[in-house]
Amino acid sequence: MDLPMIPAAKPIVGEEEANAVHSVIMSGMLAQGAEVKSFEDEFAAQLTPGTEAIAVNSGTSALHLGLLAAGIGAGDEVIVPSFTFAATGNSVALTGATPVFADIEPDYFCLDPESIRASITPNTKGIMPVHLYGHPANMDEIMAIAEEHGLMVFEDTAQAHGAALHGKNVGTFGTFAGFSLYPTKNMTSGEGGMVTTSDAEVARRVRLLRNQGMEIQYQNELVGLNNRMTNIHAAIGRVQLTKVGGWTTTRQENAAFLNANLEGVVVPPVADGAVHVYHQYTIRVAEDRDGFADALRNEYKVGCGVYYPIPNHRLPSLEHYAPGLELPKTEEAAQQVISLPVHPSLTQSDLDRIVEAVNAVAKAGA
Repeated sequence: MDLPMIPAAKPIVGEEEANAVHSVIMSGMLAQGAEVKSFEDEFAAQLTPGTEAIAVNSGTSALHLGLLAAGIGAGDEVIVPSFTFAATGNSVALTGATPVFADIEPDYFCLDPESIRASITPNTKGIMPVHLYGHPANMDEIMAIAEEHGLMVFEDTAQAHGAALHGKNVGTFGTFAGFSLYPTKNMTSGEGGMVTTSDAEVARRVRLLRNQGMEIQYQNELVGLNNRMTNIHAAIGRVQLTKVGGWTTTRQENAAFLNANLEGVVVPPVADGAVHVYHQYTIRVAEDRDGFADALRNEYKVGCGVYYPIPNHRLPSLEHYAPGLELPKTEEAAQQVISLPVHPSLTQSDLDRIVEAVNAVAKAGA
């Protein structure tokens, strides 16, 4: 009997979300409105206490508008990791500034503080760490570097809803943070993003920028964009917000089971004082990563993903910002990582099959 494929990721959207959307549709108030404001208030209270949250139409928009609101533009440099989704570097480039790619530390796949230090120039205005795969970056050292050099910190929290370091939630460290609410993230609004900030002026400028530069209709204060979130998407997000805590606990339990039972691969460590929310459960395979992944999919029907096989500084769209740059830890990770299913929909049978498959493929390749 053919086994069903265990998906690498699985959005969880059901009747409660459908009912919430139906209520908005029947109300006739579809565009940005009261539902969005409630979602913003609830998001900040639950995930980023002490901040304001501003809802937008994507995670990329959250980063882009946050950077614009913080004053980043042509002539500025922002240090970013190369081992991440292209939206990180894209958001900097879209402001007219230059993304400066730095290396990662190998355990947690996040920006290496020493590489940050080596990348600072007189034009550096900020540092944008990515809390990759749901593990917080080394914010203690990053904030210290920023203070030492008079730099701003912008958090890419697209994959890290609820992650924390030493009791402080991601999204509350820097000038602003940008969350993604794409369907495969730990929670979704269908499509959308959220900017969080404790700087009232940055918050106000993001609100202007998302809405054609105006807070009051036809009184445009600056040149803005149309990056609003709809009430429909906010209604989905509000329901998801009531569930994400439980889903995170399940992700952590699934990760603990994999940690305890996988053999022959390097499982993801967690830094002291860190809360990992396991957007992805990412292992390292030293030899023939692509063959390993193909065997999982084809022989055992275990879905998996490779995030990210091409570092940003080697992408055709971004490589001109980094001619000749060598980032050895980034290159090694790009050749070795595989992300296994860890999502809350997994059954115990699924987890057992993932362990069986990984251990068998690892043994065969030993």
